[in-house]
Amino acid sequence: MSKQVKFVVRTPEDFGRAIAELRHARGETQAELAASMGLSRSYLAQFERGRLPRTVGLVIGLLRRLGATVTITAGVDNGKT
Repeated sequence: MSKQVKFVVRTPEDFGRAIAELRHARGETQAELAASMGLSRSYLAQFERGRLPRTVGLVIGLLRRLGATVTITAGVDNGKT
């Protein structure tokens, strides 16, 4: 059974925190998620700490400057798919 979770993204750190929390909720390790996406575990760890590629931070900043609220909504079922 899945539940809906929401994350309001105001900063790159918020974005990274959302990814980390969603990964934890699914019971995945950084290594598992990184491998499934073709990334290194250390790159994913940086991402989760809010050290995002400049373009992601820029998009978040632009949207906030324009008055938008950035929200991530996900269904979490605590299982890997």
